[in-house]
Amino acid sequence: NFKCVRFLNMQHFTDSTSLVDNGPALAERMARDGYLFIRGLVPKASVGNVGRQFLEVAAEGGWLLPDQPLEARVANPDAVCADPEPAFLEVFRRFYCRQDTHALKHHPAIVGLFERMFGEEVLVHPLFVARNIFPQKQALTTRPHQDFIHIQGTVETMTVWLPLQDCAEEMGGLAVAEGSHRQGVHEFTVASGAGGVEITEPFEGAWRCGDFKLGDALIFHSMTVHKGLDNKTDRLRHSIDARYQRAGEPISTVSMAAYSGCGDWDEIYADWQSDDLKFYWRAQKPDIQPFDFQYYDHRDAIAFDMAERGDATARATLLRIVQRDPREEKRDRATAALALLDA
Repeated sequence: NFKCVRFLNMQHFTDSTSLVDNGPALAERMARDGYLFIRGLVPKASVGNVGRQFLEVAAEGGWLLPDQPLEARVANPDAVCADPEPAFLEVFRRFYCRQDTHALKHHPAIVGLFERMFGEEVLVHPLFVARNIFPQKQALTTRPHQDFIHIQGTVETMTVWLPLQDCAEEMGGLAVAEGSHRQGVHEFTVASGAGGVEITEPFEGAWRCGDFKLGDALIFHSMTVHKGLDNKTDRLRHSIDARYQRAGEPISTVSMAAYSGCGDWDEIYADWQSDDLKFYWRAQKPDIQPFDFQYYDHRDAIAFDMAERGDATARATLLRIVQRDPREEKRDRATAALALLDA
């Protein structure tokens, strides 16, 4: 292992496909590396169906060039936007509310893997995240971070990162720092792009990355340091992040809610054709714990200081505070800071 200060000499993922039916071996590999890379975990047809729907929504929202075939995925450079901007969420919620989008995270191939790996009942997190990554916008590339500060609940939460199309490295996939899940929460600062934070202190772990085919999955621990790669193509990259844990361990209030800006569960379910997955978690009676705002308060203090200095990097964090923080005083302060930046 070496200090991951820069992202040089990346190595390919260790392939764990041969272990997919061996729960104890999967658990051992996860404990060692902090991630699993599985080829063809989910059938291509299931992933491709959801990917096609995301493309259709992107086209309707003006994110694709209208004179190019849908399958070409060629981005409209005049439509660049990112979460949590209102222009992004207006389009994104149309995809997030679709039944097939939510059904994908319940695919038996995924849930079955975790049942074998955990050796007990699995809780599929109600909250999941989907990403639309515009090309040639390196400033919006997801910086190195850990998911735990956003998820909380049990540390033993696992994320499945599933690209919704073939995804070569040049299209901006994901890289993980092998073994970095054993080192606690790292100091961070505010950043643009998905996640909204960037680790600022050195940490141990060799960077791993690779090409993805439709149906391949990258699974990683909530404490594993990971980052996006720059999308160097002219195409949109779509992916989802779904999360899983043992049913008997605690889950935070944040992970029980729908994605911010997409409505509540009743609004999301409004046009579904069946009730099978609606409020599915109630039967499991999860141990729901309050969300600890200590990490967000630290992030927000940095953002307020940046805004006072006129640093526009704080903008995404300020928008998140306005949209998502339950405390009125902090939302008012963020609104004022945004006005100052805009001025």
